[in-house]
Amino acid sequence: MDVNEQELILQVSKGSEHAFALLFHRHHQHLAAFVFKLTDSYTLTEEVVQDTFLKIWINREQLTDIKNFKGYLFTISKNHTLNCLKQAVKERALMQYLETESVINDAEESPSFYHLLLDKAINELPPQQQKVYVLSKQQRLKYSEIASLMGISPETVKSYLKLAIVSIKSFVKKNIYLLLLFLTK
Repeated sequence: MDVNEQELILQVSKGSEHAFALLFHRHHQHLAAFVFKLTDSYTLTEEVVQDTFLKIWINREQLTDIKNFKGYLFTISKNHTLNCLKQAVKERALMQYLETESVINDAEESPSFYHLLLDKAINELPPQQQKVYVLSKQQRLKYSEIASLMGISPETVKSYLKLAIVSIKSFVKKNIYLLLLFLTK
């Protein structure tokens, strides 16, 4: 760490936004290249770099205790990158699991938080789609039986069911973080 950088770090530790901006510009490019090698994603790289510098700003009072700022910077970014990658893997695995129709069918058999989420999604469906979904998936009626009950064609039943499933999956995806919180506890 050269004298110039030590002075910048001292100024940052005292709250100088200008010194922080200089420190950011000095290390941003090298840090981004390092993170990109780990993530292969420009979006995630920028997120990690910004979060790393945010942590440095938040904990700026402790900067004077750091002997090797560059090592400290890269360690924070590496740890944050690994945490982000682990979270992305969990989310991807859960999304793949949720995308199978068997998850929707299994939800009726095992009461859980997912079941509550599914119920909420079903309740938000338009009335015709909701009725078709309940008759098909929960009461296990055939398309022809549903069509006869509702006074619509079997093709309309099929169409409503497909729309209902798409809506339910979309609802679950939008509320996936609630499910992730539940599953990680």
